[in-house]
Amino acid sequence: MFGLNIDIGIDLGTASVLVFVKGKGIVLMEPSVVAINKDTGSIIAVGEEARRMLGRTPGNIVAIRPLRDGVIADYDVTERMLRYFITKACGKSFFFKPRVMVCIPSGVTGVEERAVRQAALQAGARQAYLIEEPLAAALGAGLEIAEASGSMVVDIGGGTTDIAVLSLGGIVCSKSLRVGGDKFDESIVRYIRKEHSLMIGERTAEELKIRIGTAYPSGRKGEEFAEIRGRDLVTGLPKTIRVSAMETFRAMQENIEAVVSGVKEVLERTPPELAADIMNKGIVMTGGGSLLNGLDTLIAKETKLPVHVAEEAISCVALGTGLALGMLNYLQKNTILSKKVM
Repeated sequence: MFGLNIDIGIDLGTASVLVFVKGKGIVLMEPSVVAINKDTGSIIAVGEEARRMLGRTPGNIVAIRPLRDGVIADYDVTERMLRYFITKACGKSFFFKPRVMVCIPSGVTGVEERAVRQAALQAGARQAYLIEEPLAAALGAGLEIAEASGSMVVDIGGGTTDIAVLSLGGIVCSKSLRVGGDKFDESIVRYIRKEHSLMIGERTAEELKIRIGTAYPSGRKGEEFAEIRGRDLVTGLPKTIRVSAMETFRAMQENIEAVVSGVKEVLERTPPELAADIMNKGIVMTGGGSLLNGLDTLIAKETKLPVHVAEEAISCVALGTGLALGMLNYLQKNTILSKKVM
């Protein structure tokens, strides 16, 4: 049973939504997918059930992802999805509206910020606060962000990669890239279509990326292969092919290089004292994209810095949003954050 004050932290991601409830931890982790009946406008399924429908729906049902590149692409559907998740996390008949903290990419505009806050309020929040993803990721990863010491976080989500250097509870310099797990999947789809004349779906591409995908092929012992099925673009018939780990690297290379360049750019803008701290502590990677095989090794090689993948990489941002609700006074007093956390 919940007390009078319910505090919820939401990692509103392009690929998945994680919900943290104070006193309970992460209670929900589901894909950001909604299945809608086009004729009536009614929601048929949300989350995992809707994800299973992607690419497999009849004409009158459409499975959509209402968030693209870390921001709201379909406001109405996002609001309904948020309402569903808040209700699911709190129980069907929550009497007291919860306080909700939602994370946003560090590069969003004022309009996008208002859209997220408004969607949370419309979905049933008593008060809605926003926190930038790198800050939430750092909190969730257990970094001491309040100290006068530099920490660097690289958060690779489904739609965005947020890179930031933090000190004294605020972001000193940051960069947000519209590159993430989804872009990796899309590049694999394009590569397979171009090189093998085979049409595959994004779900198949994601499974291939998880199984044998690599960002640093030279350090692997023996070549790994995986079989994938799709539609032959020449004959139009179903076909099975073997794909190598090296091919996944070639497919994702451009996006991987964009992430590495972003990390280098933020390091170049980092004040010397903070750069010295980062040399000692290293770079912390969070988000599902940080689990891509060899990506931490590649960043370590390119930056000559130690790189650590956080223990709970996928849930760091959600944990951080929950922790941020417990330190609202500190965050709001902090001049660097007063514009962002409201």
